Amino acid sequence: MTRLRNLVNKNELKEKIQKENISRTTLSFYRYVKISEPQNLRDTLFTEWKELNVLGRTYLAQEGINAQISVPKENWKKFVEKLYAHKEFEDIPFKIAVEEKDYSFYRLTIKVKDKIVADGLNDEFFDPSKVGTHLSAEEFNQFLENEDSIVIDVRNHYESEVGHFESAICPDADTFREELPMIEKIAKENSEKKILLYCTGGIRCEKTSAYLKHIGHEKVYQLKGGIIQYKKEIEEKGLKSKFKGKNFVFDERMGERITNDIISKCHQCGEKCDDHTNCKNDACHLLFIQCKNCSEKYSGCCTPKCQEIASLPIEEQKKIRKSNKNEDSLAVYKSRLRPKLNELIANS
Repeated sequence: MTRLRNLVNKNELKEKIQKENISRTTLSFYRYVKISEPQNLRDTLFTEWKELNVLGRTYLAQEGINAQISVPKENWKKFVEKLYAHKEFEDIPFKIAVEEKDYSFYRLTIKVKDKIVADGLNDEFFDPSKVGTHLSAEEFNQFLENEDSIVIDVRNHYESEVGHFESAICPDADTFREELPMIEKIAKENSEKKILLYCTGGIRCEKTSAYLKHIGHEKVYQLKGGIIQYKKEIEEKGLKSKFKGKNFVFDERMGERITNDIISKCHQCGEKCDDHTNCKNDACHLLFIQCKNCSEKYSGCCTPKCQEIASLPIEEQKKIRKSNKNEDSLAVYKSRLRPKLNELIANS
């Protein structure tokens, strides 16, 4: 019988996947669709995907599915057949990664959530299926050139910092839940203009555009398939990229190169850089931008203090981590980690 959860630790899984002698396809997909029994569907998908050696992270809720996974190329046809056999996901479109690596994910995780994207919306009359007008890459470029349009980046600050569209408004938000009220305010202040939205693969734009229409905005547009699809379309049609830099992705790669522009800098020394890293001190784990020189200097840590902790024996590190065990992670980030990031940026 297939186990319905992972029992192997992350380091063992990393070692296993790096020794794999197979090619994988990294992709994402989502759909807002009514799922009556998400837990049962979760267990079924886990069993099917485990048999096909699928890895990645997927969220299921009564409102739909949000998946970022990698599939062995030899099992691709079977994967598609099994997925499409579920009526909720029939002909669901895939966003294939711009830069494929065989180790984008190390384990399979499928979780049942209240929502497939945490948005903080509680309006029972809100319908996420009534979205804005989808635009192709070519149409999006044309709309960007119109003075009666504004473009809003529907991603977190650390994503837009390394790459964004020309003239985009990039809210300084840590989470989608925090960003939605900011976008609502921006839209209200520009109610006479066309509102263009974009994100990584489209899912946050779906929810945002539907919400803006729900509260009365009519001229709402979104980039179809997000930045991932935009990259593919401009290459196929020979279009100029109006997106500059790197597209942040939520897997081990942490970024896909869209253009060669480097629009951000190392948070420690100020040199041009757009490589994200997680602080090697697991009691901190701050996500920040670090160049190769600073990575060597600080051993992959964000500060000398974290470098000192990361060099301690693992049992000592565990004691430090346990001191934060019962603290709310977002509260810790806002009260301790985000100020540290701001300090790093200010001093660079």
